[in-house]
Order: sequence, then structure tokens, then C-alpha cells
Amino acid sequence: MPEENTHDAAQSYVNKYFFALFIVALIFGILLYKAIGFNYTDELCALFLFILFFYAMLKIHDWHFNKAFLITLTIFFFYTCYSVWIGSNTPRGIFNDLAIQIKPYLGFFCVYQLKPALNESRKRLLKEVCLLFWLLFLLPVGLVSLAYEKVFVLLMEHPVYYGITVTIVSLCYLYCSRFTWRDKLTFLLMLSIGIFCGRSKFYGFFTLSVFMILFFSSMASLKLNFRNSLIIMCMLALIVFVAWNKINLYFYQSLTDETKEDLIARFVLYHTMPDILHDYFPFGSGFASFATFSSGEYYSEIYAKYGIESVWGLSKQYHSFISDTFYPSLAQFGVMGIVLYLSFWIYIVKKAFLNYRKSKNIKLFIIAILIVCFLTIESTTGSTFIAQGGFFVMMIMGLVLSDANRNEQKKITADV
Repeated sequence: MPEENTHDAAQSYVNKYFFALFIVALIFGILLYKAIGFNYTDELCALFLFILFFYAMLKIHDWHFNKAFLITLTIFFFYTCYSVWIGSNTPRGIFNDLAIQIKPYLGFFCVYQLKPALNESRKRLLKEVCLLFWLLFLLPVGLVSLAYEKVFVLLMEHPVYYGITVTIVSLCYLYCSRFTWRDKLTFLLMLSIGIFCGRSKFYGFFTLSVFMILFFSSMASLKLNFRNSLIIMCMLALIVFVAWNKINLYFYQSLTDETKEDLIARFVLYHTMPDILHDYFPFGSGFASFATFSSGEYYSEIYAKYGIESVWGLSKQYHSFISDTFYPSLAQFGVMGIVLYLSFWIYIVKKAFLNYRKSKNIKLFIIAILIVCFLTIESTTGSTFIAQGGFFVMMIMGLVLSDANRNEQKKITADV
């Protein structure tokens, strides 16, 4: 009995302080991140999350490490040793890149392992915070941008961060809702103002969200039949249509004199990636070697080796666009790394689907799929997964899957 009380007290402590951390991360790490100009909110939140993680590990006696978590840590340990062995960059550059690359995975697995439960009052408070900031901050910024586009630069550094912030706040609202039709339509309304950012990848995600909410957000609709197949085909066609300009540029076209400077770096990174995968088969060029912040900060020899060190945005003197997209950075981990990366997302989707089949909680399944799709689309022309927002989004994913798992356990207990 005392052991059960200790377990409950530890879990209550985790629930309380995780919620406080989540609110702080949302406000200062997402909503006001660029406005306040403090660049270490993610790192501090990650530190406090790890402290909470180790506290729970010591206090909860029936603690069992998630096998996927251990495998992920082992993979990162291997790639660190491999990078040092082949000398992919300086040791400082390698470990700096390691800290950046592993952060979203740690954010997900720590939350998933902690299994924090937000009660109704905390969900209501979080929901009110989301609505308040949407109404008093995000909506006015979007409306002002119609007349003064530089408002994005002043408050969010770039329009793309506005779309990311709107997405995250909307997903938080949806998570805290009861998933009624009113909640679903409110979510789509909140998400819709992201269109002000003017980015085709947001248009693609918004299109996907509309289809998911309107056609696939009930248990009866999740069936593979002619109607749903037709809806999925229409949805994919519309997503490709709104994002075609970028798809055409990065994967089919060649550079022309009319190509914008800020797109040249991404084009070159995408087109250099296959060469690196071939030359560094199967484990890639190693940490801090290509298409990451650290590979620019601790300038990698790879750029000179492949003759792209003079490209605008990729040079040693000006490398601001080196980490402007995520997928090319997978060349650091080679073909094997790409397989492992895909395996991680297959694990996430499979876990979400199995939890849905057992718990029948469609809301959590839809949110998990939306997050996967958001990061998949965002990573084509951005590095959100390992940069601003990615850590928080993966915390939400951990919260969603741990909730689904808890609901499944409750259903099993009730059936018994």
C-alpha cells in the first residue's frame, strides 16, 4: 500500500510540474519565442523535462524503459562514435549537432514514458490560453500583415514561423477539446488564419486538415471503401496542386536566372544529397557535415568537396540557408539513417493506430496523424523538426500517445 501511495504521489508531482512546463514552453517557446528574442527556451524546457524524467525514474519503482527509447539512444550513440571515427567535423561540432538532432526524440520519449495526465481543469486552462493568444495576438498579427507584411519579421522573424505557431496553438486547442463538431470547426477556424503566412506548405497542411476533420474524424468513417478512396485521391491531388511550384523546383526543374536567391540553397542541398548518400554508403557523412546548423557554424569540408561552398547561403562567410530544410540533412546518416528515420514514423503511426483500435479514441488518433503530416510537409522546406517548434510538437505527440495508451488500459480494466 505505501508503495502505491508513493507511485501516486510521484505521478501527481509529474502531472503538476509537466503542465507548468508545458504552459511555459507554449507561451515563451512558441508564441513569444521570436518577440522576446531569447533563443534558449527550448534548451531550458528540455533540461527541466529531463530533470522531471529522472525524478520519476527514481521515484516510481515499477519503472520500465521503453524499448524504442533505448534503441533510439543506442542509434544516436553509434552515429556519434561513427562521426568521431571518420572525422565528420570537430568534436565540438559533432556534439553540438548531436544535441540538436536528438532533442525532438528525447522530447517525445520522455513525455511518452512519463505519461502525464492533464485533468479537466488543466485542459480547460490550456484551452483558454490558446484561445486568448489566438484572439489577442495571432489574429491581429495576421490581419495587420495584410497592410504591413513586415509585422511577421518584427514579431516572428519570418512568415513561416507564423504558420507554425498557428498550427501548434490550434493542435493544443484540439487536444484539450471534447472533439464535438463545434470544437472541430473552431479548430479549423483557428488554423485558417495561418493562410496569412502565404506559404504553400501551410496551404497543403490546411487542406489535409480540412479533409481529415470533415471526412475522417469519426469512427465510422475510418474504413477503406470506394468513397474514402475517392476522397483521399482528391485530397492528395489538391495538396500537390497547392504545393506544385516547390515540388517542381526541388525535384524536377533546373536552376534559371529567375530562380530566387533564397531557393537556390535548398535546390543545391537536395541535388547534392544523392551524391553524399552514394559516396558515404551506408552510414552517411556523419554529424555536423551537411545541411545542418552545426555544419555551417563549424564549417564542414563537405561543401568544398562537392563544389558548393560558393553557393549563396551555403558559403563559409554566409551560411544562413545551410539548415533551411530538413530532408537533405538525412544524408548525414546515410541510407541506413533514412531507413531508421522512416522506421521511427512507422512506429509512431502503428502505435497510434493500435491504440485507436483498442481505446476507440478517434480524437487522439486524428491529432497524431495530423502531427505526422505536419512535420512531413514542414520538413520539405524547413527544419522545424529539429529547430523551433519541433521539440514542443513532439512533446504533444508524447502526450497524445500516452493518453491513448492510458485510455486503452482503462478500457481493459473496465472489461475485466
